[in-house]
Amino acid sequence: MSVVIPVYQGEQTLDALIAELEPYTSPGVTPDGNPFVVAEALLVYDYGPDRSDTVIRELTRRYPFVRSIWLSRNFGQHAATLAGMASAGSDWVVTMDEDGQHDPAAVAGLLDTAMREHASLVYAKPTNPAPHGPVRNAASKLSKRMLERFTGAKGASDFQSYRLILGNVARSVAAYAGSGVYLDVALGWVAGRIVTSPVELRSEGDRQSGYSGRRLISHFLRMVLTSGTRGLRLITFLGIAVAVMGVLFAIIIIIQRLTGDIAIEGWASTMVVLLLGIGALLFSLGIVAEYIGINVNMAMGRPPYLITSDPDAGPLGRRPTSRL
Repeated sequence: MSVVIPVYQGEQTLDALIAELEPYTSPGVTPDGNPFVVAEALLVYDYGPDRSDTVIRELTRRYPFVRSIWLSRNFGQHAATLAGMASAGSDWVVTMDEDGQHDPAAVAGLLDTAMREHASLVYAKPTNPAPHGPVRNAASKLSKRMLERFTGAKGASDFQSYRLILGNVARSVAAYAGSGVYLDVALGWVAGRIVTSPVELRSEGDRQSGYSGRRLISHFLRMVLTSGTRGLRLITFLGIAVAVMGVLFAIIIIIQRLTGDIAIEGWASTMVVLLLGIGALLFSLGIVAEYIGINVNMAMGRPPYLITSDPDAGPLGRRPTSRL
């Protein structure tokens, strides 16, 4: 396994997290009997406000399995995670936060779930509320449900930064994904079976969250904008609905004008032109939106296909043999 950790404010938490990962750098076995080892921990420095860079340098000197990845500037958590995934060389890639809320011991459970379910992507499913406060937790849950319901994003309610990803899927997504793409949406484009595994979240300690209200809103908007073109398609449907209503109203208004029920001169022709014109305009905007949607998917790097090897010939096929 390669463990990818994007680092923004890790000065106070990274040392303890790497110390917890170290025992898993020796070959071990999961509760279901699947052998595994953490081959490397990739610390991706995303230019935070603290002395995380100094801590990263010290950890790379102290632990042979720790590798550092230096970005040119702050790009955000998802971009940093993609950079780590692109640099990972193992059969499996684990992504986790730097703040200590993700317990490295849960990695074994994620792997067991992947092997049992034959899944290429496993999200940690918190069994307890996230340590962010009730307002932020409720807003996060609501936004994911809205995204799943109205944009059709597959499994949006299960999105978590603690994930286990098949290595070739992780590296392919890192290669295809364009600038500004929401990582979990990009994973949903190519991952085969996506499942969850129960995990208990831990406290973040005294570290202040790196997400302000503005950044959280921006995070949500990016998730919506990269989740597909269903939002754009609503413009087409709205245009068709208005155009149909316009035709019906136009017929009614013409009948009223012929029968003399409309006394105001020019009102009938004005309303007919407005209704039909607005309907035609919205329908045309919908067609333009469809073309924009196609180009957006291309700009985000959404691949038309992804070629992989036989799942049973790779990590998913390495099930433990029964012991006599």
